[in-house]
Order: sequence, then C-alpha cells, then structure tokens
Amino acid sequence: MELEHFFQCPYCWSEISMILDKSVHQQTYIEDCEVCCNPIQITPTFEENELVSFSSQSIEQ
Repeated sequence: MELEHFFQCPYCWSEISMILDKSVHQQTYIEDCEVCCNPIQITPTFEENELVSFSSQSIEQ
C-alpha cells in the first residue's frame, strides 16, 4: 500500500514527490531532496490508510 505525496523541499522550495508506505501508521525517516540533495526529515502519519499528517523539515546542525 503506497501513496505518492507532493510537497515543497524546505531548502530549495522545489516541489518534489515521495512514495509513502500507508501500512506503517507513523514513521520518521530521512530522505534527500531529489533536486538539491539536502537531507529532509519526513514524518507521515496515517489513520485507516489515509494521510492525516505530514511534516518535512530541514536537518540543520
């Protein structure tokens, strides 16, 4: 069960998409932006196979 989700990169503001796994109710992981290659912390939350919350944050040191 997958879902394609579009959002803006918190670094370069390009619209990018990611495939999210709807079978995991809540998860947090790091993905690189496909445009600028900076790391983004992704946190999707699903309820009954529907996306109810999505967060994408920059990873700054």
